[in-house]
Amino acid sequence: MLRRYYIAFGLALAGCLSALSSNATVILPKILGNGMVLQRNQPVPIWGTAAKGEKVTVRFAGQTKTVTPDTGGRWKVYLKPMEASAKGRDLTISGTNKIVLTDVLVGEVWLCSGQSNMQYEMRKNSKVARPDTSSDKSPIDELERAHNPAIRIFLVDRKRQPKPDSTHSGWSIAQDSALRAFSAAGYFFGKKLYAELKVPIGVISSAVSGSRIEPWINETAFNSEPYFKTIKVDGDPGKFYHPMIETLAPYAIKGFLWYQGESNVGETMSYIYKMQVLINSWRKLWNNDKLPFYYVQLAPYTNSQDKKFTTETLPEFREAQVQVLQIPRTGMIVTTDLNDNVKNIHPPFKWEIGRRLALVALAKSYGSKAEYSGPVYAKMDIDRDQVVLKFDHVGKGLISSDGKPLTHFVIAGADKKFVPANVMIKDDVLVLSSPEVKKPVAVRFAWDEAAQPNFYNKDGLPAMPFRTDNPLNYKPAN
Repeated sequence: MLRRYYIAFGLALAGCLSALSSNATVILPKILGNGMVLQRNQPVPIWGTAAKGEKVTVRFAGQTKTVTPDTGGRWKVYLKPMEASAKGRDLTISGTNKIVLTDVLVGEVWLCSGQSNMQYEMRKNSKVARPDTSSDKSPIDELERAHNPAIRIFLVDRKRQPKPDSTHSGWSIAQDSALRAFSAAGYFFGKKLYAELKVPIGVISSAVSGSRIEPWINETAFNSEPYFKTIKVDGDPGKFYHPMIETLAPYAIKGFLWYQGESNVGETMSYIYKMQVLINSWRKLWNNDKLPFYYVQLAPYTNSQDKKFTTETLPEFREAQVQVLQIPRTGMIVTTDLNDNVKNIHPPFKWEIGRRLALVALAKSYGSKAEYSGPVYAKMDIDRDQVVLKFDHVGKGLISSDGKPLTHFVIAGADKKFVPANVMIKDDVLVLSSPEVKKPVAVRFAWDEAAQPNFYNKDGLPAMPFRTDNPLNYKPAN
């Protein structure tokens, strides 16, 4: 039924475009509009529809490209890679009619997606409790001073996105009413990126509150994943993918940002494979298997309020999120310190979410040498009645963020009865012990839904939760 709906949806859209193009009118997709940011240093596709046989010419930044639509009226040209430019220029598309897109910039473009924590608007950001700061530039007041014309935003409207738009609107400078309705995490990501790169930044937000991961995936993509040959996929596959992701391609972008999972908590291995299908299918849609995919690990939240969950359900889901890092060109941020109320599934600190995502992007996509991750468990050694833990991403050194003993470490012997551990930092390794465990065999850290540990590196980033026992056995597809 759902598949038939989308076939009908596609035919209706094609019919609409065909009817328009039969009047010898060049039509553009909504994502191409005034004030947009084009991706630098990549071929840039410009596409649309027109009457069959009509010559279409695209002019921008000294380039001229001409094309004739195919038998279906579809046409596409590629502008050659361009350097960044903060100077607004006109992009002209001429056929029988002429379209002039004004104030077009060239810089870095990222697509943000997910559920409510990615959708979480800047207007909500301005209403949260003021953080402890003496600065007169609190992120809470960002709406009052945001007016950087080099940061542009595009908010995907599920109902309007698939339809042609003769006004060529949608892109806006990140300020005023447009910013109020935009993703806070996406905006603060763009702000940090601009601060470091000093080039125009375009951020596209396509998110739906309460959405599971399945609707963001082309339903046919599941058929190619062996894991799902015998496992039924629920959750309306394709429901958001078709109107809110597919309609954006092949707009040139640098990469994807993802903040989702709250609606899939309780899954482990199946979520990993759903992420694998999503990442691979989105990269395939853009015809670029090297597009980076950076995402947010879920923050503390008391899922066990629902009796079908335990206090370990969230840690197990987070472990699944960690496993996704095995997929090439992915990155993840930790958020164990970013919820001031563990009964609130919408943590307010989206400025820090955006900043940490930007740290990952700057390091992995732009070559920054700055640390982008907190400590990540690497190895465990047993020394008589002690456990020695080694970590990657030590950065400038391991610390307790509040100067108190490290919290939320538990240790167990062969009986797997975990008890709180005494923890010392010694030469950037951790030494754990407990008088109750004479022969330790396993360690867990932050293995509780409400855990908010104080274990960081000196770069100010929290350690990733982990367990040394019973790890998930996931191997990414070749």
